[in-house]
Amino acid sequence: MAEGYCVKCKAKKEISEAVEETMKNGRRAIKGKCPTCSTVMFKIMGRKSENPTAPGTDTTAPTSPH
Repeated sequence: MAEGYCVKCKAKKEISEAVEETMKNGRRAIKGKCPTCSTVMFKIMGRKSENPTAPGTDTTAPTSPH
């Protein structure tokens, strides 16, 4: 499972009841609870996918107008 930092316990711990979410900006995150104090823990993982054919990524060479 994922490991995160609990700000209440001030220690790194395994995130219990972890659920993967996608934030508004497209980044993945894991949300769950601290196994000791039940405080919500949140860990940002990164972009959702590094797909080269995703919109906005042009893999073709630029063509000249001539």
